Amino acid sequence: MITRRGMLSSGSLAAVTAAGTGAGHTRNLAKDERSETMQITRAGSQPSSKGSPDYFTGTVRIDPLFPVRDPSRVSAASVTFEPGARTAWHTHPLGQTLIITAGVGWVQREGGPAEEVRPGDVVWFAPGLKHWHGATPTTAMTHTAIQESMNGKTVDWMEKVSDEQYRR
Repeated sequence: MITRRGMLSSGSLAAVTAAGTGAGHTRNLAKDERSETMQITRAGSQPSSKGSPDYFTGTVRIDPLFPVRDPSRVSAASVTFEPGARTAWHTHPLGQTLIITAGVGWVQREGGPAEEVRPGDVVWFAPGLKHWHGATPTTAMTHTAIQESMNGKTVDWMEKVSDEQYRR
């Protein structure tokens, strides 16, 4: 029978990695061992937060999915906008991808019309493109937001979207 203790004493790191660490256990690994590991973040294990009124209008809930982990620059969150809620105008230094997962929302780039988005739609904003996104006035919207970090920064917030801009 193979046990973790036996594998550790025999120096079989590959066998330890393949066997996993068991539910609810985390191991600290040397930097060169990270390529042989995986991590499962259980649903509900990270607290939700409210969208800051400095950057959002209305009620917004942010559920982190994963943070930037070196050497990667990618992070993601699930963001739910209640009816009428929206981001402020903003840009991303390396762009942003939104995957609409529920409800109906609007996205708009500076100088363009607001466009309706629905579950299954994928929106990409180019690096530096000024834009906003949120729910419609009558329907909530949830999306997965994926962005990369440049020099520790994923977003540059700007002025809020006015009610007049929002109403089109």
